[in-house]
Amino acid sequence: MTKFYNEYSKVLVSVDCIIFGFNEGELRVLIGKRKMEPGLGKDSLYGGFVRNNESVDEAANRVLLGLTGLRNLYMQQVGAFGQVDRDPGERVISIVYYALINTTDYDSMQQKQHDVHWVNINDLPELYSDHNEMVRKAHKMMKDKISREPISFRLLPNLFTLTQLQKVYEAVCGEEVDKRNFRKRIKEMDFIEKTELIDKTSSKRGAYLYRFNKKAYKEDPNFKL
Repeated sequence: MTKFYNEYSKVLVSVDCIIFGFNEGELRVLIGKRKMEPGLGKDSLYGGFVRNNESVDEAANRVLLGLTGLRNLYMQQVGAFGQVDRDPGERVISIVYYALINTTDYDSMQQKQHDVHWVNINDLPELYSDHNEMVRKAHKMMKDKISREPISFRLLPNLFTLTQLQKVYEAVCGEEVDKRNFRKRIKEMDFIEKTELIDKTSSKRGAYLYRFNKKAYKEDPNFKL
C-alpha cells in the first residue's frame, strides 16, 4: 500500500466470466449456485475478485482455468458493470468477460467439483444481481462478431461437419439460414478445409469432416459469412 489517494474511498473489483458452449444444436451458458453471501444459493455466473498483483485479464484467465482446467481459451472483454447498488454486500465493480469452449473438452468431474451445469441460453433462470444483463450483452457481442470473425470454430471440435457449423451459427444468431447459400459461401473460404474423413454418427451415408486452417484465415482479408 502507498500513502497516495487516502482521501478517496476504496472499491472492490471483480471479474465475472460467461462461458458459452454448444451442444445438441443449442447455445448454452455455464452457471452454478453462489457459494457466499450475499446471495448464497442463487443461480450465478462464475467469477472472483481481482488480486493486487494481477491485471483484470490475468484475473479472468485465472478464474477460467480454475473452473474449466482449460488454457488458451477464446476470451473477450464485455465491459464494466458498476451500478452503485449492484452488489448489496459492498461497492463492487465487475469487469465481465465471455469465453467460448468446446463442451466435449470440459471434463464432467470439473463440473461436479465446482457444482456448475449447462443451461440453454433461452432458458436462463433469474441470476444473481445483474448477471442476466451481462449474458445479454455478451450474447449480442457474439452475434455481431460471428459474421466477421471465425469464432464459431471455438465451439466445435477440431473436425466438424458443415451441418454442425451451420447449427452453431443458427444457435448464436437465433435464426435459421438457407442451407444452400450457407454451404456455397463456405466453399469460397479457403480456410475451411475438407478432409477425407467421414462422420457416420448422424446417418448411414455419413458426412465429410472439415477443419479450420488458422494460417489460411490470416491470409483471407474478405471473410464474412
